[in-house]
Amino acid sequence: MAFHPAKGLANPHLQTLLPRFLRRKPLFTPLTQRIETPDGDFLDLAWTAPLAQASSDQPVMILFHGLEGSFHSPYANGLLYAAKQQGWLGVMMHFRGCSGEMNRKPRSYHSGETSDARFFIQWLRQQLPNQPLFAVGVSLGGNMLVNYLAESGEHSELTAAQVISPPLDLAACSERIQQGFSKVYQQYLLGSMKRNLSRKITALPDAMPITHEDVEQLETLWQFDEFVTAPLHGFKNATDYYQRCSGLPRLGEVTIPLRVIHAKDDPFMTDAVIPTTSLPPHIQYDLYPNGGHVGFVTGSWRQPDFWLEKTVPEWFDKILDSRSSFLEKKPCFSGS
Repeated sequence: MAFHPAKGLANPHLQTLLPRFLRRKPLFTPLTQRIETPDGDFLDLAWTAPLAQASSDQPVMILFHGLEGSFHSPYANGLLYAAKQQGWLGVMMHFRGCSGEMNRKPRSYHSGETSDARFFIQWLRQQLPNQPLFAVGVSLGGNMLVNYLAESGEHSELTAAQVISPPLDLAACSERIQQGFSKVYQQYLLGSMKRNLSRKITALPDAMPITHEDVEQLETLWQFDEFVTAPLHGFKNATDYYQRCSGLPRLGEVTIPLRVIHAKDDPFMTDAVIPTTSLPPHIQYDLYPNGGHVGFVTGSWRQPDFWLEKTVPEWFDKILDSRSSFLEKKPCFSGS
């Protein structure tokens, strides 16, 4: 199902901002759970239904949110609710520090930090050994998911994945968000990041790379990555972080069915995120002229609709159908 913007709502900034105005409250109240990580920290989960009630063949849709996102982000609860309506189990893993409670360790999360996703997916597979596991990554979570899939290869535990508006070239996206109206998004995100960072400095002053006074000097996401993200997570600098964690060069290493959804007018992106080489047949790259950043609002002014919440389950459904057809056609051999 191709995306067509709602009439009169094709502007990229309208597409990007409308979901926040259209959906001020989550569509449902999640069941929350906390799991402890091997390094003594924790991950907070948001479920659509009790894990214990999952049936043996019920598909599970995992969601990884974007920068400073949470269950309350319109796209997050919307996609989880869409999974719930499909009869699937939905769960979102909050990145460290994004659930409303500060995490315990100095380290946080970033576009290439895959260890928490790996731990969570493996934990989930232990709880649900037979169910098909799908994953959706949004924005930063999408780039992270591409890295995870490339690193894991055949051992990802996932049946298929989709990534929405992923910043697959981190350097280009960092530069783009410093231009024009996109500076508004930068200031919004940076404000949230600086508030969380200040709380962390108060709690762990000796473990953090900068002081409270330094925080006030941070004016761009690049500066945050240069002076906070990079030193906290073992990178030489922001350039090193961007080069090592951009998902675009790693798309060809992904071995499971993957769909990438981008809008050419995304105010967070440039053409640098668009692959210039052919991709393997199991990777579907969908580039639409409009849609903004994680917007993709269709319908009309009076009845706007969230296209992502229809197309994401539909694509996974096709994967399920193709798996079923393959299993039905697979020959059975019996010993003589």
